[in-house]
Formats: sequence, structure tokens, C-alpha cells
Amino acid sequence: MNAIARPSSSIGAWRRTLASGLFVALLVPTGVWAQDAEIQRLPSGRPDMNGIWQALGNHHWNIEAHAARAGIAMRPGPVDSVPAAGVLALGTIASVPQGWGIVEGGEIPYLPDALERRNENREHYLLGGENDLRLNRLEGDPVIRCYLPGVPRATYMPFPFQIFQSESHFFLSYEYAGAVRNVHLQNPGPAEVDSWMGQSVGHWEGDTFVVEVTGLLGQAWLDRAGNHHSYAMTVVERYTMMGPNHIQYEATMEDPNTFSRPWTIRLPLYRHVDPNARLGQFKCVPFVEELLYGQLRKTLVEPVR
Repeated sequence: MNAIARPSSSIGAWRRTLASGLFVALLVPTGVWAQDAEIQRLPSGRPDMNGIWQALGNHHWNIEAHAARAGIAMRPGPVDSVPAAGVLALGTIASVPQGWGIVEGGEIPYLPDALERRNENREHYLLGGENDLRLNRLEGDPVIRCYLPGVPRATYMPFPFQIFQSESHFFLSYEYAGAVRNVHLQNPGPAEVDSWMGQSVGHWEGDTFVVEVTGLLGQAWLDRAGNHHSYAMTVVERYTMMGPNHIQYEATMEDPNTFSRPWTIRLPLYRHVDPNARLGQFKCVPFVEELLYGQLRKTLVEPVR
């Protein structure tokens, strides 16, 4: 009897242990990150973030939650909106995939005038009425013309970026447009001029690297959906290693000219683990010469129809 009872008792204990573990797991709120003890560290003990990183998802289309759409530019159709003539031939390549959103609370807290401008940006970008791409006003988004994406947008563009870190330096290099950021570890004072990528000053709070970004130009969009900000915006970024190949990224935006209160985005970043991974070159200035200067040709290129 004892020989039979012991396994039964062991099974019962195992079940109780499993049930207890599940109960504890259910008590942990969803979205809470548990830091992995096996993260790589520099000799000083700071987390080692060196490597090539990239955001996954469709946040670059719209940082708020959004449904899929048939085209990046639309026009009125016989029943519902249809893709604009300039992108019709691209089919699904020019469509917009859905996204679950990364904005805390689900909605950007715009001031009334700023919300109206966002809606105008979105209308001008998404609605077309003519055949030529330029007349569809697809150039509304500055990145279409290869302007630098700004912060925080550079982080969740559909391109990788690389972190170069030492005990005394922190540098970010982005594939898109060759953008770079030198994060000062000693505050040099206010930015001398405003720029697309602004001025970045960083410090450590425990294992989290905190970067304050000021001196932004105010002409960048936050995504392709027309979300915008002014020159008065400041960004506080937080990079926290959650494992050997994962960073939790947070960015809090504050702009009294555009938003009614500070607001935050959150998303994970993933390290490229392929040993052949390299940061590519996407210096897109030559790619947009036809868009910007094609109308100056003596012999014009026929518009897309």
C-alpha cells in the first residue's frame, strides 16, 4: 500500500505546487517586465547594449491603434474610398497593415488646435484627387522626402539601428537616412540650434539608461498618420535591458504647444542575433531627387497613372 501511496502523494504534491505557481502567475499584471539576470554587462556593471536593434510591428504607420487600409492614399469611390490613382497599381504593397498601438491610454492627448492640424495632416496625406503622386500630396510626411525622422520616431522606423556603448560614450546610428545621435553623458547646456534629431543628454538610473532630448526642430511627424509636435517638445527616453536580446523602450513626450499633458509610448526592441547582421546603408537623398526636382527637367518624366 505504501508503495502505491507514495507516488499518489508525490503526484498530489506536484499538482499543489503547479496550482500554486499558476495562482502566483495570475497575480502578476500583464505587461509587467521581469528583468533577466543573464543580461550582458560592461566591466563597470552597467548593462551592455552594444548591438543592432530593431522594433517589430506596424507602429511606424500609426502609433495609435488602427485598422488595415487599402492604400496609403485614398480617394472617394462609388461606394467607399478606394486607393488613389497614384498608388493603385502598387496594390497591396501600398496598403496599410493594422497596428495595436503603443500609446499609453490608447490616444494622444492633443490640444484642440493641434488635433485639427493632425486631422488636416491625415486628410492631406491619405486623400488624393488627381493622378500625379505629387498632387495626391503624398509628400506630406517629411520622411518621404528623406528628412530625418526625429525622436522618438527613429526608434520604431522599419529599419534597424545600432548602439555603440562604452563606459564613457553612448552613440546611436540609424540605417534610415544615415541618422546619428551622440548621447552626451555630461550636459553641455542648451542646444545651440534646433535640429531634426535634437540634442540628447543621458544618465543612468540603476540599470535604465535615461535620455533627455531637447532642441527638436518641430517639423517631424511621429508616424505616417500625421501625428505631429512642435519645436517645444521634449522627449525623455528610457532604455531598460530585459534580457540578453531585449530592451524595453519608453519615451515620454511633453509639448505645451501641442499636447494637454505628458504622454508615453512603450514597445520592446529586439537584438539582431544573426552573426552576419550589419547596419546597412539607406542614404535616401538621391532616391527623392525626382520627387523634389523632377519638375525642373526640360523633358519631364510622365506622371504615374
